[in-house]
Parts: sequence; C-alpha cells; structure tokens
Amino acid sequence: MKSGNMQAREAALKALNQISSYEASAKVLIQDGILPPLVKDLFTVGSNQLPMRLKEVSATILASVVSSGYDFDSIIVGPDHQTLVSEDIVHKLLHLISNTGPAIECKLLQVLVGLTNCPTTVVNVVSAIKSSGAIISLVQFVEASQKDLRLASIKLLQNLSPHMGQELADALRGTVGQLGSLIKIISENIGITEEQAVAVGLLAELPERDVGLTRQMLDEGAFQLIISRVSRIQRGETSGARFVTPFLEGLVSVLVRVTFILADEPDAIALCREHDLAALFIELLQRNGLDKIQMVSATALENLSLESKNLTKLPELPPPGFCASIFPCFSKQPAITGLCQVHRGTCSLKDTFCLLQGQAVEKLVALLDHTNEKVVEAALAALSTLLEDSVDIEQGVMVLCDAQGIKPILDVLLEKRTENLRRRGVWVVERILRTDEIAYEVSGDPNVSTALVDAFQHADYRTRQIAERALKHIDKIPNFSGIFPNMG
Repeated sequence: MKSGNMQAREAALKALNQISSYEASAKVLIQDGILPPLVKDLFTVGSNQLPMRLKEVSATILASVVSSGYDFDSIIVGPDHQTLVSEDIVHKLLHLISNTGPAIECKLLQVLVGLTNCPTTVVNVVSAIKSSGAIISLVQFVEASQKDLRLASIKLLQNLSPHMGQELADALRGTVGQLGSLIKIISENIGITEEQAVAVGLLAELPERDVGLTRQMLDEGAFQLIISRVSRIQRGETSGARFVTPFLEGLVSVLVRVTFILADEPDAIALCREHDLAALFIELLQRNGLDKIQMVSATALENLSLESKNLTKLPELPPPGFCASIFPCFSKQPAITGLCQVHRGTCSLKDTFCLLQGQAVEKLVALLDHTNEKVVEAALAALSTLLEDSVDIEQGVMVLCDAQGIKPILDVLLEKRTENLRRRGVWVVERILRTDEIAYEVSGDPNVSTALVDAFQHADYRTRQIAERALKHIDKIPNFSGIFPNMG
C-alpha cells in the first residue's frame, strides 16, 4: 500500500478490504498503522492518485475500520498531528462526499456515521460540519435514489440531530422537499425497515417547539400518516419486529409536536379532535417497558389538558330579569347538571381533551412510582394541569383524591429524586394543601413537613416561596431565627 506500484497497491487494498470486515481484525489493522496510508490514498490528487474504483475500496476499508468504535481522536493520520476528527480532515471528507460518485459517497458517509456514533468524537465532527456549512449538502442526500446512500445519510443526520437540531430543522424546512422525502420513507406501507426507524428517529430529535417545522408537517399531511402507522402498530398489524420499538418511539415523539401548537393553530386542534388523539395518548401511556413512549404521551396529555379550559363550552346563563332585582329569591341561578367539575363547562375527551374522561387521571397516577424519573416528571406535569389557576383547584384536588393520587404525589415530594421533581412536587403539594381536610391530615405527618422545610431552605427562590405557603397551610412554619441566626 505504501510503496508498491499500482498493481501491488490494488492487490493490497483488496486483501485489506477482506480482512477489515471483521471487527477484531479492524482493531489489529488500526494498531498496525493502516489509517495514515488510507487517508493519504483518499485525499491524494495528481499523478500519484489512485483511480476512483480503488479510492472506493479505500473508503470501504476506512468505513469498516471506523465502525469498530476505536478511540480515533488519539491516532495521528496526517502530517500536522491531525487525527480523523481534526477539522481539516473532516472538511476534506465532506469535500469528497460532495464531489465523487454515489458508491464512494456512501462509504464516506458511513465513515462519518462511525465517527458520530462515539460520544468523544461526535463533538469534533459537529464542529467541523458547522464551520464548513456542509449541513445543506448533507441533507440533500435524503432524496438520493440509492437506498444505501440514503440510509447512510439519514443515520449521519440522526447522530448529528441532538447537537445541531435547529440547523437541521432550518435545512429541512426549506422548499426543496427533503422533509417530504423523510415523511414518504416513514409512511411506506411495508414491514418496518431500518431506514424508516432511522428517518423517524431523526425527525423525533428536532426541536419540538419549532413552530415553522410543525406547521409545514401539518400542511404536508405528515401527522395523518404518522397516526395511521401508530394505529396499525397498536393493532398488531405490522411486521418487522426488529425495528418496531425505535420506530414506534420515533412516531409518538414526532406526533407530540402537534400538541405544542394548539394555542395558535386551529388546524392542530381540528386534527387532534378528528383523530381522537387524547384517547390515543392515554392508550400509549400503558406501554409498559417503553419509557420514552410513556414519557412523551404524558407530555402530550399535559399540552392537550392545558388547552381544555379554552375549549370547554361554558353554560349560557340567562341574565337576571326585572323580578330578580326586586325579589332576591328570583335571582338564584338554576343549577346546571353535567358540567365538568374542574373546567366548569361541557367537556369531553375528544373535543376538549379533558383528562377527567377516559380514566386518564388514574393512568397518570399509576406512573408516579415509575423507576424512570423522566416518566414521573411528565406524569406529574400532566396531573398539575388540573390544579392550574384558571381551573377549579378545589375540584381538581377532589379528582386526585378520587383517583387515589394524593399519597403517590406526596411520595414524589418525599423521595426528592431530582431537582425538577422536587420543584414540581412542591408546587402540586402546596395546591393540594389548600384543601383544609387534607392539610389537617398531612399536618400529622412529620416527613411531609421535613421535605417542605428542606425545600424552603435549599430550593430555588420561587420554590422556596411556594414551600413557605405550603407550610403555612399545615401551620408548620419553621422558626426563622434557627435558619437565619444573624437576623436575631
């Protein structure tokens, strides 16, 4: 490879190609110094350069070797102590990717996939892609007609998305149609493929509050396609078991986007009503063992429930007439039955996304002792919507009581698993303690007081204020002189 004539180099490359396809061999080859000559072969131009078909073999070997997961930021491959993830080398790879044929492009994209699979090297690759402005040209491969080229590019973009989600969203939101291409891949009615799972995984990583992207997905009919794929998986009508979990996780994560724009987009509300999305997310809450799906479904229910107070139909009460102004007994308004106790209007799961329907509250309460704190946090956030200022808080507390939710909520506060959970727990508990009977019962439990005092002393400013209010409800305000001794 290093010194032979073209014929010898060709034979050497072909032999190395065979060897490198086994992971154990790949590590030996790296230790024996295969990287510097490989990189040199790829980047050399002029009289001594390899013909394209051999550069393709070099790229194939490099892709095999990189997928072995070696520590590539420690191996020198270039004259100035460059490694495979040095900015200059990544720029050269990106330049080659944009200026060669599909076969070699595919292998070089696989090299970048290998380098971005590893948490230590992904940062360098991201920074080189940002500095070269290559994201636009990488996104264009999503529309390639060659399946392996498309798959390699989508895998790379998925690896990049946690680090450059906004840049990717901006690139996909262009008018060229890459977003449409991804949606087309996802909606293909075949057994679930790796390409579909990766494509939806990429979309799931994009910033969920990017309204422009969600709006475009709404306009292109993406959510209807996603709903139909989720429903088919729920009904057990899909083959392709190997990728079904990542595919379903991605689908549900993308579907949640539509619930972030309800306040501004009547079309989003119409879509949620038409497909009864609140009921679908309640069903998905029960996907035990799939934490991500349970978490994002609870977040969707939180977003939907926050909108209930704006969608509920409030009763039209007759204005008090002439008699009422003279005879006060006439002014008693007629009691209207069938109104939602929390939202004070006419509610349903399908039209106003009210959590009092469909056993949503019980199912969210059941998640409060989940081992994954992110799931607990999302469930607690959804339940918190029943205690917001704009609803009937006292009735919201009664609903939680009926669902046996008070003790699990107090337990969340006592366990103090994360700062976020403590903050949410204090907020919910303060509202629950506004109900005198509960405050009276809780006042006998020293653990709750201790947890609230702890929050009052150590949490952030806002949570300390709320903890103080909660302590007032149970008359357990600590002695200030003990906390601030110099205030005497």
